[in-house]
Formats: sequence, C-alpha cells, structure tokens
Amino acid sequence: MAMVQAYRRISGGSPIVADSLRFTTCWRHFSTSFREERDTFGPIQVPSDKLWGAQTQRSLQNFEIGGDRERMPEPIIRSFGILKKCAAKVNMEYGLDPSIGKAIMQAAQEVAEGKLNDHFPLVIWQTGSGTQSNMNANEVIANRAAEILGHKRGGKFVHPNDHVNRSQSSNDTFPTVMHIAAATEINSRLIPKLKQLHTSLQAKTTEFSDIVKIGRTHTQDATPLTLGQEFSGYTTQVKYGIERVMCTLPRMYQLAQGGTAVGTGLNTKKGFDVKIAAAVADETRLPFVTAENNGPRCGLGELILPENEPGSSIMPGKVNPTQCEALTMAIGNHVALTVGGSNGHFELNSIRLLADASASFEKNCVRGIQANRDRISKLLHEKIGYDNAAAVAKTAHKEGSTLKEAALKLGVLTSEEFDQLVVPEKMIGPSD
Repeated sequence: MAMVQAYRRISGGSPIVADSLRFTTCWRHFSTSFREERDTFGPIQVPSDKLWGAQTQRSLQNFEIGGDRERMPEPIIRSFGILKKCAAKVNMEYGLDPSIGKAIMQAAQEVAEGKLNDHFPLVIWQTGSGTQSNMNANEVIANRAAEILGHKRGGKFVHPNDHVNRSQSSNDTFPTVMHIAAATEINSRLIPKLKQLHTSLQAKTTEFSDIVKIGRTHTQDATPLTLGQEFSGYTTQVKYGIERVMCTLPRMYQLAQGGTAVGTGLNTKKGFDVKIAAAVADETRLPFVTAENNGPRCGLGELILPENEPGSSIMPGKVNPTQCEALTMAIGNHVALTVGGSNGHFELNSIRLLADASASFEKNCVRGIQANRDRISKLLHEKIGYDNAAAVAKTAHKEGSTLKEAALKLGVLTSEEFDQLVVPEKMIGPSD
C-alpha cells in the first residue's frame, strides 16, 4: 500500500499513471519522467526514457500475466527488426518517402541487432494475432526513426501505422516473424547441435561395440546385446530427428507477409509479397519465399466486449477479444504441461499463469461484457490514414451512423471521395 501511495504521489494522483508506474516497475523500467503518447483510444502516459508508445503501454497495464520471465523471446524481437527493415526497403519502391524509409531501416536494424531489447517489455500472454507486439515494434521503430531525423519521441513524425506498418497487418507480420525466427534458430542453433549430438553418439556406438550387456524389454531382463548396439539406436533416432527437422524447412521458408488482414493482400501493392520475401531472404541469407495462400478468417459479433486497446495495426477502429485470447493461451500452456509432466511436478509451473490469466480475464473482460443483439459488420480503409480512419469508425459505431455519414461529419472526406475510395469490390486483394 505504501508503494502504491508513493506511485500516486509521483503520478500526481492519477490512477492511470499510477498503474503505468506500477506495471512499468514490475518490468524494471521505472521512471519518474513521463511523456504523453496517443492512440485511437486517446492519451496515455509513457516513461520518457522508453521508445514504446501508447499501445505498448496499454498492453503492459492490461496483461499483468507471467512476469519478466515470460517476455516475448528475443529471436522474435530481432526478427521484427529484420521484417520492418525489409518492409521499409520495399515500400520505398512503392512511394514511401525515402528519408523516412531510410530512418526506419536504420532503426529497424538496431532492433535486429538487439540494441533496443529494453524497449520490448511485453509478455507472450497477450493476443492471438500478436497485434500488441507488432505495435510495440512499430512504435519503437517509429520513435527511434523520428529521433534519427531530429524529431522528438511521441510526435508521430514517423507514424507507427502509416509508415512503419505500411502494407502490413499483425495477421501477416507475426506469422512471418515466427517463421523468420524459427528458421534462423533451426539453422544456426538446433541443427548444428543435433549434428554434434549425432557425431558423439556415433562415436560411442563404435567405442562400445565390444561391450556385451543384458538387454531389457518392459524394464525386465531379456536377451543380450552390445552397448554399442544400444547406442546405435540412439544414434539413428537423432539422425531421423535431424531429417524431420530438415523436412519442415521448405514450409518454414514460406512467409505470410503480403496477405495483410485476412489473406487477400488488402492495402498492399501488387508484387509486394514477392518483393518482401526476396528482401528477407537477402537479409537473412535463407531461401524465404512468399506463401502460396494465406487464407481468410471470419468471426461472429454476438457479444460486446470491453474495449481495452486497439485491436489491429491495419484496420482502424477494430477491437479484439484479447483477454479471451490470453486466457486461452494460458489454458493451452497448462494442458501442455499437464500432458508433458503428468508423472512429475512440472504442472505446478502453470498455476501462477492460470491465476494471473484468470484475474486479468475477469477484471478486463468479464466485468464489462454486454449483449449485442445485432450482428455488426464494417468495412474499413486506410487510405485517409490510420488515425483518421479509426476516428470515422468509432464515430459511426457510437452514433449508429454509416461510415460515410461519419466521414462527412468529421470532414475527413467529401461524398465523392468516399464513394471513390470505399469500394468493397476493390478491397479483396492488392491494388495496382
């Protein structure tokens, strides 16, 4: 209690800032100086010495699950740096301002090299699509790129959505960085170590070839065999294991990047998917290619969940059931540990996660659920910029108006411009 009171004194009595301080302290990012960042949910206080922005800060406050040991793995963070660097490189070919593009590339390279790891505080228990970690990368790179260009953090001179996330969505960036990270780790760590294990086991097979021992089946004594023969079985198992891992790589090298929100390539240019896969291949020196098909998704809208943070890096105004997703992930982890450690005590490791996830789910989701008797469907477009489009979507939702009526009310577009830009038939794939 004394610590909370101290936080509130520092925060000027604001419970939001106090929460920010408390959660930030848990991550060893305590700071007495703050700046204001904004997203489509409004302003929020962010530690001045950190490069992340509003959406990252909201995730810190909404997902107090797991603690410092459960942060997003470094290979994923580094892979975000690789991907965002390549995206900026390709986007400059499609009209991104070269000065901004080059600054993004420089900032992203720092992420790829692990120089900005302290600015990635989010836990893995967040949202199924990885939106918050994608936005963490977008915000850090945007603020760092702005600094490189001589501007202050938080001013969005380099915009996390319109610039860093250009032609991207969390639904394709996160699967892509998972593939980049996995392929990189498999090639640089797993396969070399498995080969070394195979070599050592093979040597023992030869070394123990003349040692006869009792064989066992069902843990009972059976017919004799040599210790070398026994080790030859281990050697072959590892050999087959290496072969199975190698067989996964051709599919691991297929990248979802370019599919954006639902796999159609909306908000990209034709050829973007192929070019960015080639850029990633060049950057990593691994044979990445674009995936054949990214597949669409759909969902229902029968419940109104509490709106805690923006739900998409590409679709303005979208809100996702992130607390439900975090709880599902924790339960899945518990099931995995239950099966894997059924004869041991490993299942105890998930008790804290289940407790944290349950508390977060109840506080940030269950309490605020409302019934929505009408199924709501909205089509959104990023042409007018992420922030303006989000304002249009939120206005239409709150007032029960159409997107066109909201756009005209806010003065974002004229009637003719709206009709020209918002054409559903043109929103099912990349543009020319």
